[in-house]
This record gives sequence, C-alpha cells and structure tokens, in this order.
Amino acid sequence: MNDAPIPHRLSPAGAPLPHRAAPEVTVVLPTYNERGNIAEAIARVGRALEGVDWEVIVVDDDSPDGTAALAKEIADVDPRVHCIRRVGRRGLAGACIEGMLASSAPIVAVMDADLQHDEALLPLMLSAVRSGEADIAVGSRFAEGSATDGLSSQRRTVSTVANTLARMLLRVRLTDPMSGFFMLRRDAVEAVADQLSTQGFKILLDIIVSMERRPRIAEFGYVFRERGAGESKLDALVVFEFAGLIVSKLLGGMVSVRFVLFALVGLSGVVVHLGCLRALLALDVGFAAAQTAATFIAMTTNFFLNNHLTYRDRRLKGWRAVRGLLSFYAVCGIGVLANVGVAKWVYGMDPGWWVAGIAGALVGAVWNYGASAVVTWRVR
Repeated sequence: MNDAPIPHRLSPAGAPLPHRAAPEVTVVLPTYNERGNIAEAIARVGRALEGVDWEVIVVDDDSPDGTAALAKEIADVDPRVHCIRRVGRRGLAGACIEGMLASSAPIVAVMDADLQHDEALLPLMLSAVRSGEADIAVGSRFAEGSATDGLSSQRRTVSTVANTLARMLLRVRLTDPMSGFFMLRRDAVEAVADQLSTQGFKILLDIIVSMERRPRIAEFGYVFRERGAGESKLDALVVFEFAGLIVSKLLGGMVSVRFVLFALVGLSGVVVHLGCLRALLALDVGFAAAQTAATFIAMTTNFFLNNHLTYRDRRLKGWRAVRGLLSFYAVCGIGVLANVGVAKWVYGMDPGWWVAGIAGALVGAVWNYGASAVVTWRVR
C-alpha cells in the first residue's frame, strides 16, 4: 500500500497552498451552450447553500458558445468552482455521471444550469439526505405544491407519458421519475456506476432502477421556471431514448440502451424494406431488382435514423455523413452474408425454419451493431 503523503499544491510564488478538505456537497451542472446562464446558476447555488461547504462541478460538452471558458474564468477567482470540458462525447446522462464520479464530497446533487430548477430546495434536499431520512432527494415538477410554468405543452406531454411508463413498467413510485434535479450520497452512485447508461437525458430513473434495493425517496415540489438564456436541448427523440432505457432495464441490463435503439431502428427497416418491395413489384419491376433496391433503401433509412437517434451524441454531418453511409452499406452487406450463412447452417440441423431465421437475424443484427459502431460512428 502506498502511504506517501499527498503533495501540496504550490502557489505562483512556490509556497505550498493550504490543504482544503473535501466539501460536504457537490452540485453538478451539466451544460451545453449555457454561457448566458452559467454565472447566474453558480451564484444562485452559492446563495442557496450559504453556510454549507459546497463546490460546483460544471461538466460541459465542448459548447461552441464558450460555456467552458466562462466557467473556468469563474473558477480562477472561486476555488469552489471546477470545470470538466468533454471533447468528442456528448449526452446529459454521461455528463452527470462523470461529474458525480469526479466529486470527493460525500453528497452529490445534479441540477440544470438553465435556471429552471429552484436552487432554494438544495438545503431541504441536503437535510433529508444528510439526516438519513432519504437515500435520494428529488425536486419534483408534479408533487404537491409544484407548478410547471416553464414547461411547454410538448414537454409536459412527454413527461406525463414517460412518468406513466416508468411507474407501470419499472414500478418506480415517483411523481417525477423524469426529474433532472436530485441529490444522493456519492457512494450510492459509485456502487451502480458501471450499470448506468451514458445515453439520454434521464439519469435519475437509471440510478434508482440499478440500485440493489429500492431507495427511500423524499420529493420536494417546486415551481419549474422559464429557462434563462438559450434554448431547450430536449426534443421528441428523448421519448425514444427513454423507451430504450426502459427496455434495457426490463431485460436486466443485458443489452445496452444503444443496442435497443439500434434494434428498434432495424425493425423499422424491415417495414421500409417490405413496403418498398411491394411497391416496386406492383410497378412490374423484376424481383431481383426490386429486392436489391428495397435493401438499399432500407439500409439508407436505417443509417439516417441511427445517425439521428442511436448515435445522436456522435452524429455525422456533411461529408462525414456521406462516408459514414458508404461504410454502413459495407458493414450491412457483410451482415447480410453472416445472416444467411448462419441461418443456412442452423437450418441444416433441422430445428425449424423459424429458429434458423431468428438465429441468422440475431447474428446479423449483432454484427451490424458492433461493426457499424466501430467503423461508421467510431465508438471506441
């Protein structure tokens, strides 16, 4: 065991800086293009936690508006502020996980930097977690005493549907399982970190379902405010990512959220393929030509859907998208050969045509997913 002392930081003059103990609570602010809000968000956290030893970790997904640069300027004059600039990776869930794991505080909180969450709840949430009254404290947009003034009709509908699905399918008893405003002990996050998905927007539900036992939860209603500067990053695709998370958790985490989304896109490709094949045959196109055309159309739609949904955090644009499409054709072409070869081999053992068909489809899907992740979207 290495018992060497931790070296002191040095001041510009070369003198050791005084050692600072870990704060009691870390507030993680995941950001993307929040330059107009980040300074005020940090100031509000500081006012709300007056008298508490706190720190803020800004986790920025390489915002083009310079959010990280401004956060670092603030950190230059306030040692309680830190900034992690993530390059080459995107996603709110991943940013939250990275920020919480970077903390040395015993308690961590996550809240948005867009000023919509009510920072005045932070002391109440801290008290509940600190005392052991709750394992997780959640700021809820739908609990008693709450209001959703800053929630658009579209986002209200999405939240309602997602909350209903979470309660029905995952048996999570929360008024707002889609909340992005919560607090818990860091060791609870550490315990489930390897089970969490870095995709999507809703990390709270993932944490709760991944825990060995269901946590005690305290919910605090608040008024969900209008955002400050900038625009919301949420869109209709969040619903599909959320559906992928639910399916992954129902399967015990045996498959990743990304694979679930890839498979759902693949199923849509089957529908596109059959529809195109039928239409071309109705136009008296020969079967071989119709089948070939339908195959390429389905692969094309699959590529763009995956690029927009499954790999939205690594989305290819411009000429990179063109190259990606060509590589996707190549990968899926090999996948077709693998599909047919395995199906033919299994069918030769006479287990039934449908068993052979499913075996071939599974091998093809796994190949397409793994190979396209590496070759097309360069996931390492």
